[in-house]
Amino acid sequence: MSGVMGGMWWRCVLCLVWLMASGACWAQGRTPEKIIIDTDIGDDVDDAFALALAVRSPELQVLGVMTTFGDTEARAKIVDRFLGEVGRAEIPVLAGKATATKNPMSQRRYGEGGHFAKASHADAVEFLLEQIRKYPGEVTLVAIGPLMNVGEAIDKDLATFRKLKRVVMMGGSIRRGYGDLGYTAPVAPMPEWNILNDVASAQKLFAVGVPLFVMPLDSTQLKMDEVKRAFLFSQGTAVTDQLTVLYHLWGQETPTLFDPMTVVFVLRPELCRVQGMHIRVDEKGFTREEPGTVNAQVCLESNAEDFFKFYLKEVAEVSR
Repeated sequence: MSGVMGGMWWRCVLCLVWLMASGACWAQGRTPEKIIIDTDIGDDVDDAFALALAVRSPELQVLGVMTTFGDTEARAKIVDRFLGEVGRAEIPVLAGKATATKNPMSQRRYGEGGHFAKASHADAVEFLLEQIRKYPGEVTLVAIGPLMNVGEAIDKDLATFRKLKRVVMMGGSIRRGYGDLGYTAPVAPMPEWNILNDVASAQKLFAVGVPLFVMPLDSTQLKMDEVKRAFLFSQGTAVTDQLTVLYHLWGQETPTLFDPMTVVFVLRPELCRVQGMHIRVDEKGFTREEPGTVNAQVCLESNAEDFFKFYLKEVAEVSR
């Protein structure tokens, strides 16, 4: 090798080493987003798909998973098993106060199987407030169920609750109702499940002054068709295997991934762009768009193709 060529070779090597070192430093310098998930997992299956994305992402530090609505201990046991099966048993699981409901829990049997379920769980609201005190201004609460725990936390310690970094929630129906997929006849807004099941807590959340990012029905009716299901369920990873089991226990055909949009938004906000709005939650559970001071950042539209391209790659570990 000539002197000139040798010099160029060494410069290339040194350049590559510098780029690798710089990249490593950049990666190490990124602090994962601290999140707490509040979920009614066990009824519809979209909560499990949201949890799957959260535990798969190195960009997120899941401080804990809280359960809300109905038999919260049974829901917590579902989370126990899911986290244990995917190797994330270190994540705390907390239960909110149980509430009366006639809604069937399609995935209850999943939590009763295996050896990961705990006999009992610590209080969700106490955990939430403790984590906010420990990390003031750093915690994102991802709310993907009825808002019982949120309302109780606001009532219990408003000053601490206001030290959340933000709340990212799936809830509401601003301009489109259930079944309005953007290519059908328009469907008027209607009370959405998470809001309707605790209207009072939803009213408190929209009035409390914490930065609030809302993913309503307008942007979350994302249908996971047969082709996408076949791709994901054939991956054979710990996470996709658990999703396969829970999907079959759910017992229906095409899931709508309402809840995962919240986690996608935390990771890639450009996939569900928000706009400032004033939203009033009325006594019937409608989320009314009205003139007034902005109290929420709302995503009214999303692109299903872009959503699924990101979601499937992340959960299936395609690029890792």
